Amino acid sequence: MASGTLGDMGWELDNSYTQLPERFYTSIKPTPVRSPKLVILNDSLATALGLNVELLKKDGGVQIFAGNMVLRGSIPLAQAYAGHQFGYFTMLGDGRAVLIGEQRTPSGTRVDIQLKGSGRTPYSRRGDGRATLGPMLREYIISEAMHGLGIPTTRSLAVVTTGETVIRESELPGAVLTRVAASHLRVGTFQFAANWGNLDELRALADYTIQRHFTQAFDTDNPYLSFLREVIRRQAVLIAKWQLVGFIHGVMNTDNMSLSGETIDYGPCAFMNEYDPQTVFSSIDTGGRYAYGNQPAIGEWNLARFAETLLPLLADEEKEAIKIAENEIFKYAAIYQDSWLSGMRSKLGIFNQEAEDESLIEELLRLMEIYRADYTNTFLALTFDEFNDAPLFASDEFKHWYDRWLLRLGRQAESKAGSHQLMRNSNPALIPRNHLVEEALEKAVKNEDYDVMERLLDVLSKPFAHLPKQAAYASVPEQSSCPYRTFCGT
Repeated sequence: MASGTLGDMGWELDNSYTQLPERFYTSIKPTPVRSPKLVILNDSLATALGLNVELLKKDGGVQIFAGNMVLRGSIPLAQAYAGHQFGYFTMLGDGRAVLIGEQRTPSGTRVDIQLKGSGRTPYSRRGDGRATLGPMLREYIISEAMHGLGIPTTRSLAVVTTGETVIRESELPGAVLTRVAASHLRVGTFQFAANWGNLDELRALADYTIQRHFTQAFDTDNPYLSFLREVIRRQAVLIAKWQLVGFIHGVMNTDNMSLSGETIDYGPCAFMNEYDPQTVFSSIDTGGRYAYGNQPAIGEWNLARFAETLLPLLADEEKEAIKIAENEIFKYAAIYQDSWLSGMRSKLGIFNQEAEDESLIEELLRLMEIYRADYTNTFLALTFDEFNDAPLFASDEFKHWYDRWLLRLGRQAESKAGSHQLMRNSNPALIPRNHLVEEALEKAVKNEDYDVMERLLDVLSKPFAHLPKQAAYASVPEQSSCPYRTFCGT
């Protein structure tokens, strides 16, 4: 495996994760691939990371993204973690991903650079460690769409094809995604430490995570309590943001909850069309555990599992530690609700707070569910006061609600124009509609045609601009007798 230089391309890698006890990772190099080819590079992200875009597109950059070249200064590793998957606890780890290092950016931040689909690791179990092109492009599209929506997320830097075939239900083109994250520390990382590590190792992991993401916690009387409190706050706010745009993660296992507060692991995720709290897209979520309406409660459940891992650090006495943890978890619901209500007020052009706002919002959602109204486009219609012949808008119930909403807007100091602008800034012109994502993936995978995907990425990059070219992407597909299903991509 070749070794490359750092300076030419702008790589400034560090490996702080290797300061942790070796229990938490295994040093391992990516498995080289036969014939890598760059299919997409995120130019703006590369520039923000301090990287030379033009050099990354040349063979040396492609070899790095494929895992064929290890950068000088890199200590590639696979992370160990555990997790509750659909409620059942198991040992996991990076089974098809390798962390090549942490890029120190021009802005002074530190971000993980991970290759996903880079070969087998000690945590692969029976997997081949590889990824296929469709799911890697899917993660690229959805994660960049989430970034455009202003939702904390991992980012996608590049996708390369490997020139090799991956066997799933059929033969598919192999690919490697380069993922950028604030870190890949998960609830499951702490579950691994609590179950297989000792107290010193758990403390080392907590101290490292605080140093990486929550430095201010060290200035408090109980840094581990402050750490728990901030993780809870970030997750509550994050999941509220998901709900506000109709995003369904699809696999909210504890190993898929990032402690930094970013959305991570875009497997069977999708965006809701018709408003229905029971919406499930994932083919493996047969019981609806991770349905749209369940996401806030699942977030709380996952955080309770995280709090359990910190008990030895929160207090010397177990009973006292449990009481502290329970008190913090209890606050989650209020933080979530406040964040969700604030976002919903903005979507309806409401600046101030009134006691009846929640009932106003809930009544609209109830009507949307009854009349099977499109979630995103209903708020767009309200934003621009342009209503089509959808059953919702023709109903007397909606007209009554609309009059009530106008009265509510009239009870605030801000002008109608101000409310209109707030709504424009809060209601996206488009989301990555499932049928559009599938169209882009089909063209790319079957025909090696990336034009459709690139046009989709372009309009998704500024969803609040409300540009004329975005209108065509807001259309809702015709009803199908077959429900839309997504797959985990492994």
